[in-house]
Amino acid sequence: MSTIASVSLDRPLEDIARDLGESFAEYGFAIVRDHGVPDDLIARAEEASRAFFALPEETKRSYKIEGIGGARGYTPFGQEQAKDAEVFDLKEFWHVGRDLPADHPLAQFMEPNVWPAEVPEYEATMRELYLALEASGRRVLSAIAIHLGEDPRFFDPAIEDGNSVLRLLRYPPLPEDAPDGAIRAAPHGDINAITMLLGAEEAGLELLTKKGEWLAVSPPAGALAVNIGDMLERLTNGRLRSTTHRVVNPRGDAVRRARYSMPFFLHFRPDYLIDPLPSCIAQGEEASAPEPILAHDFLMQRLREIKLA
Repeated sequence: MSTIASVSLDRPLEDIARDLGESFAEYGFAIVRDHGVPDDLIARAEEASRAFFALPEETKRSYKIEGIGGARGYTPFGQEQAKDAEVFDLKEFWHVGRDLPADHPLAQFMEPNVWPAEVPEYEATMRELYLALEASGRRVLSAIAIHLGEDPRFFDPAIEDGNSVLRLLRYPPLPEDAPDGAIRAAPHGDINAITMLLGAEEAGLELLTKKGEWLAVSPPAGALAVNIGDMLERLTNGRLRSTTHRVVNPRGDAVRRARYSMPFFLHFRPDYLIDPLPSCIAQGEEASAPEPILAHDFLMQRLREIKLA
């Protein structure tokens, strides 16, 4: 495949599974159109996100929750640092997660959400966006399952009540006092199963190809940039790539304006055992396949690496 695939989720999954799978195998990324998330919902979410980030710094920081690794609420500018990076990323963000009843067996793994009282529409809008992106992600995973030779519903039990997170993200105008080498998002791989990104149409997102070259990811307005995360790469024994990617600093007039995006990190259930699929392990290579690990243990391991836990 010579370029990142761009597919419509309106088409039968059997018709797009091959294109999606080959794009994820080569680039780790694909562009998804007609994903089912309504345009008006995206617009309302963008407006609510901007309203929150426009609040005074002291107000925003009142929603920072200590001791939970940024799992919910606000994470201030300069907090997150990519694995192996020497300086922090130039961004601030808010996390929305799944709400579970207190007596749910997985409730211990998921912190309760908090909501900014200063933006009344924030909670309802972000809950709606969370569910819409989750539904779209479930359909993408069904296409992936078909590509892997599995039943289309193969991933449904793995993501049921999963620890997925919606991130509302703001990259501020480039600060003059930024540390040398700091960029909006340093090269990294995502931890989760798949990431569904709204707001990637503005220049900046780049992936690292197998040839070691940086390639721009430029979806049309309203489309999703979808990429494979480390959990799914591990499950497929590297057949699908969790590609290193970054968000580079802008040039020209864009230096003076903020950049906003809304990635949805679709996770497996915390108690799901990430055990490489037999169909993805060639005969004689069983010993080199990754060891099985629970999704929660893998998540915590990676959060420690990026200094969020």
